[in-house]
Amino acid sequence: MTEQNQTKTGEWLRGEGPENDIVISSRIRLARNIAGFLFLYKAGIDERKRINDLLSENIRKADIAKDMMYYNLESANMIDRTLLVERHLISREHAEAQGPRGVAIGRDEALSIMVNEEDHLRIQVLQSGFILKDLWKRISEVDDKLSAHIDYAFHPQYGYLTACPTNVGTGIRVSVMLHLPALEWTKQLRKVFKAVSKMNLAVRGLYGEGTQASGDFYQVSNQISLGKTEEEIISTVESVVKQIIRYERQVRQALLTDSRSNLEDRVWRAYGMLKNCRIISSEETMDLLSSVRMGVNLGLIEDLNIGTVNELFIETQPAHLQKREGREIDTAQRDKARAQLIRARLVN
Repeated sequence: MTEQNQTKTGEWLRGEGPENDIVISSRIRLARNIAGFLFLYKAGIDERKRINDLLSENIRKADIAKDMMYYNLESANMIDRTLLVERHLISREHAEAQGPRGVAIGRDEALSIMVNEEDHLRIQVLQSGFILKDLWKRISEVDDKLSAHIDYAFHPQYGYLTACPTNVGTGIRVSVMLHLPALEWTKQLRKVFKAVSKMNLAVRGLYGEGTQASGDFYQVSNQISLGKTEEEIISTVESVVKQIIRYERQVRQALLTDSRSNLEDRVWRAYGMLKNCRIISSEETMDLLSSVRMGVNLGLIEDLNIGTVNELFIETQPAHLQKREGREIDTAQRDKARAQLIRARLVN
């Protein structure tokens, strides 16, 4: 990626939009495959290359976003690929895979299209706040433009055909990234997640499937896409997320009322450590920023913009630090560089 791509902030990190105190971002992804080609787990290198060439060309022809760039991941270095993972533009599996593959990214990073990940196409829209219906309208338009140039693999009974059976049908994955520190601190998350699973929804960590929670961030998403319309799936996710938001807010207010001194101590202690640290790990950074973020949203910290906090969650990740340094650095060097960056961002 270019230096400009590395330093600019993705739209989803702005800290704006409905329910932005708890909802970091909303995301909708569509899985699609090209008719007449093998699924990727059966396709050889030559066929993968034909798919990659065909899709990169037709994404350009579809004219779906301003200044959209296509990145060849096969030739990209590991730092750049990991940086894209940290910005939630590609999956970790896509970064670590082999062979012809790529990703098209819009200027504001609200739209990205992975080519040759698990499916031939993974179309994604990602924006700040709780705006699933708006995202569905946008991704539908993108899907329509692409389908004018690409013949999708589609079955009249089963819908869109995908490499994984759980994506067959609509091919849609709807997810909302939530910041839930109050529920975490009061040990009430297990009860919430148990209720969510009964609705056929999944709870995942910061970077999706197979990742652990970090910084009290959790992604809630649908598990199946067959047998329901896209609107029905979106409605279900939306309804459940609204309940989680309401519950988190109730617990936050209870902490303010019943344990204000303890809450203030936790928030201000975290803020002080971040402003004065000299060496700090990624894990500790995430935990401390989580406390600070809630403090800002509850009005306990008034001199800090929520967008700055959101950006630090990503900018302090390993690949971002190495990109900023312009070279690979070891863990100890990253811990020092991370501390320097945090101090600079929080003091100014």
